[in-house]
Amino acid sequence: MLFYKFISYIFHPLLFSFIGSFLYLFLTPKHISKKQEYIILLVVFISTYILPLFFLLILKQFKLIKNYHLETINERKFPVIFFIVLSIMVGKMLMKTQIVDLLAYSFFGIAFALSITYLLFKYNIKTSLHTLGIGGITGFVVIMSYEYQLNFNLLIACLFILSGIIALSRLKLEAHTPKEIYIGFLIGFLTQIGSYLFALSRYM
Repeated sequence: MLFYKFISYIFHPLLFSFIGSFLYLFLTPKHISKKQEYIILLVVFISTYILPLFFLLILKQFKLIKNYHLETINERKFPVIFFIVLSIMVGKMLMKTQIVDLLAYSFFGIAFALSITYLLFKYNIKTSLHTLGIGGITGFVVIMSYEYQLNFNLLIACLFILSGIIALSRLKLEAHTPKEIYIGFLIGFLTQIGSYLFALSRYM
């Protein structure tokens, strides 16, 4: 069980936006300066990790959540809405720079994925945010591979394997049902593809 808990913590949903941004800046052809890269990573880290942690701390102080695991659907509602807003704001900010449009659209994809997650709450489906996050990164790397005509096959294969390990960890910890695991991955993956296709349609 310690291994599965370690996997769940090390690949926490709040970290996936930062990991995706890092992979984008590290793997894609260099078209911005190192200073700009560091600024983007810092902004993403503060916006998608530090601020949400602070928000969860406030929710816990006001006893709106029992713990930081967000075990129930009701406990997830406010944090999901908060992260939707943050993702849209970060996406718009990155769009304004006009130098990392692909990364900006990935954040719109995250907002779209979380919006679907919120809608599924009405059907009593507690989508796995862990598999949603890794599914989103997998989809984003596929997009980067296609957009820049780079061979990321090995990385994509590793991400699928990692997805399986994360999914298994969530099942072993009894945090989700298999359906919630699969739904999370599919939502994360497909919304990234959808966001990219929408971006392409705008430039046609």
